[in-house]
Amino acid sequence: MRSLAWMAVLVFALAGGVLAHAEEPTLINGKPWVYDPDDAKDIMRTCAACHGEGGAGGGGGVYPRLAGLNADYIAKQLRLFKSHERENIPMIPYATERELPERDVLNISRHLSELKIETKLPANLPSDGFARLEAMKKILQIPREPGDVAAGKVFFDAECGVCHGIRGEGHLMKPQLAGQHIKYLKTQVEGYLAGRRPHQDIADWRARPETDWADLWAYISTLQE
Repeated sequence: MRSLAWMAVLVFALAGGVLAHAEEPTLINGKPWVYDPDDAKDIMRTCAACHGEGGAGGGGGVYPRLAGLNADYIAKQLRLFKSHERENIPMIPYATERELPERDVLNISRHLSELKIETKLPANLPSDGFARLEAMKKILQIPREPGDVAAGKVFFDAECGVCHGIRGEGHLMKPQLAGQHIKYLKTQVEGYLAGRRPHQDIADWRARPETDWADLWAYISTLQE
């Protein structure tokens, strides 16, 4: 009985340690960061010019969908933009310590991660034409890409699914691919292949013919949430 009691104490102590660690605040200049949704909404007004009011992306797929991505992943990319470790010309005026200090990085990252995007039209669309158009603008639909979807799935399962999820849903610091603009994904892959962005297993990617990539885009374009 005594050993069982000590075991229970140990379990509770370990659990308490885990909880205490999980609840440790994020510090900025030695002070705890507290999420400020109003500040995040102010920042979002700037982001919306390229990424849309709901974070669904824009520019015909040039600017990526950010809504629903992992907050830590978004924050990491913003820091890479600020340090110029990741090249992004449109972000240069905004990704500075003056325009986007760490507190703002954390606020906007959390805000974007909590945004939800509809991928299907509602059953009760408004009858008014303008209102119907506005409602449809809020729906994210990725255009289908030409190619062999079945072959693209084989490529995806071999090269992408382990990190990005079996349905492209993303995992921790590996962003979701489902519901992402194909034009944006193509640009990122071009950057990886050219060595502008780091990625593992690039040698395998470079050995792939163009038809394999076309099939991959065809498959990913079918992945909707």
